[in-house]
Amino acid sequence: MQLEQKTALTAGIMLLASGAAGAATVSGFDDLALAPESYHAGVTGALYTPNTTSFTSGPATYYNEATDWGGSTSWQGWAYSNTTDTSTPGYLNQYSAYTGGGYNSSNYGVAFTSTGAASVVSFAQPSQLTGAYFTNTTYAALSMLNGDQFAKQFGGASGDDEDWFRMTITGKDSTDAVTGTLDMYLADYRFSDNSQDYILDAWTWQDLGALGTVSSLEFTLSSSDVGDYGMNTPAYFAMDDLQVSAVPLPPALWLFASGLLLLGRRVRRAAPPA
Repeated sequence: MQLEQKTALTAGIMLLASGAAGAATVSGFDDLALAPESYHAGVTGALYTPNTTSFTSGPATYYNEATDWGGSTSWQGWAYSNTTDTSTPGYLNQYSAYTGGGYNSSNYGVAFTSTGAASVVSFAQPSQLTGAYFTNTTYAALSMLNGDQFAKQFGGASGDDEDWFRMTITGKDSTDAVTGTLDMYLADYRFSDNSQDYILDAWTWQDLGALGTVSSLEFTLSSSDVGDYGMNTPAYFAMDDLQVSAVPLPPALWLFASGLLLLGRRVRRAAPPA
């Protein structure tokens, strides 16, 4: 095989590989249009009937469920927002990140994960993840900081109560089998030194590589503050810049590429000497 033919073949194989694996991509919600100080949390359907919809940002698709109760609505799952209110407590301010904006941008994702449910993200093809940035919402943070009509003040009156608010991320493959799980504490008051207690108030990086190759992610929340009807801490968190590091090259494509290389070697051997 001539040098230029070999080079062209190698370049073609590399192009196939790079096209399948792809460069690192980011789901940062900035490709979704929003008016200033607004949010999108799904679309309702028939009265009293949960309506499941989704939206896609970069390589990730996010799911939510909205219900029209005839004069009021409810939702769960994922929303995207650019609201900036860091001081108003209560559920009327449920779409604001406690940072006052996204990670180096306006838009960010907000998840409301009701008791017994998970907030779900899926990918069009199996993917390997680098990580993402997480923080609290204003609603959850102020509830933990000061307490409210439903939830306790973290640490209690003395500051010594060992309270915590935890997010669990579960990776799943295309068969719905678990690929891995990891925990991230959005608030932690379990330290013997109370000065180390914290409620997350900045965008904080969480490595997701340990989850392996995933087709979907499930996010659940748990807290030390639990009552008769489940968790009392507002079940919200915010996320931005979910980074997909690579899409593994499918085995069939590797076989095809290997076949091309083998063909190149055979052609080279069969070629007469110059």
